[in-house]
Amino acid sequence: MATYRSIRDLDWSLVVVALAISALGILQIYSATLDTVWQDAWWKQILYVGAGTLLMWLVSKMDYYTLMDHVPIMYGISLALLLVTFAVGTTVFGSRRWIPLFAGFRLQVSEFIKVVIVLLVARYLTELKTDRLELRDLLKLCGLVGLPMLLVMKQPDLGTSLTYTPILIVGVFLAGLQWKHAVAILVLFALVMPVGWHFLKDYQKARLISFMNPDQDPRGSGYQVIQSRIAVGAGGMWGKGVTRGTQTQLRFLPVPHTDFIFSAFGEEHGFVGVIVALGLYFLLIMQIVQNAQMATDRAGVYICMGVAALLLFHMFVNVGMVVGRMPVTGIPLPLMSAGGSNTITFFLMLGLVNSVRLRRFVN
Repeated sequence: MATYRSIRDLDWSLVVVALAISALGILQIYSATLDTVWQDAWWKQILYVGAGTLLMWLVSKMDYYTLMDHVPIMYGISLALLLVTFAVGTTVFGSRRWIPLFAGFRLQVSEFIKVVIVLLVARYLTELKTDRLELRDLLKLCGLVGLPMLLVMKQPDLGTSLTYTPILIVGVFLAGLQWKHAVAILVLFALVMPVGWHFLKDYQKARLISFMNPDQDPRGSGYQVIQSRIAVGAGGMWGKGVTRGTQTQLRFLPVPHTDFIFSAFGEEHGFVGVIVALGLYFLLIMQIVQNAQMATDRAGVYICMGVAALLLFHMFVNVGMVVGRMPVTGIPLPLMSAGGSNTITFFLMLGLVNSVRLRRFVN
């Protein structure tokens, strides 16, 4: 168990920025769900943020090497829970992703696996003790990450499964990925893509096609993108104000408290509000990268950069999605979108970052 000199040694800048983003999210969830069947989502989100903050604190106090020692157990449990999801999971919008708990709360195992993969990649690459990643080691790590990816794709949840890849990519890059291997992977990916197309569900194919030309099917697959773009554009410079967004309040915008929360936020807070929100995310990512630069060992670097890469990927895809520059994949906006599993997962990862930071103060 790591010890540190005082509570001041925590990265309070990181904590404050994360809570500020969460506060913006809670405000927007309240506005977007007012007088709807989801109108209790905002106070549930407060509970999730509170629970996440507590868990972040607890993880911060742990030595991340101790956590990495338990990766095989956590990895096995994660795979087992994914299989349990197929058996007893709740189906929502055609996907079986959630295990029902109590009082309406649900557990999305595929979200928490992100934490396991961050620790898995860090442990595997640290144990190699080399500055040059060999092909056999690369393939083995890809297999370890690929197995839960395939299970999550089967749910089907293509979006969440893709979020595991930035953790892997940044890890192998920092570990010394050889250019010949990188080129070979890109060529293989290009060859596999046409084959993978045939394994996608019809709605997934429609999403990939519609984002390039949503006007082709404005009442079907292109509806979400069109309404999202209208909402963002309607915000103007200063926005229409909380609970005053027409696209949001008149229910033209689909799921405005989860996948498309940034559209609703842009409509009600305008260009200025969007800049503030994106600025907070930039500060959060830079703070994580700074902790990576100050880490005392390579494992700490892998952990922090894995978290930063995942956060950036979520942001890039979600914001790109709401403005029609990325396919609709169902990837939430971290700390803002409503949802307990995703929110708590990111707080857990911020706890890992703080654990790396606090190791500098170990006696």
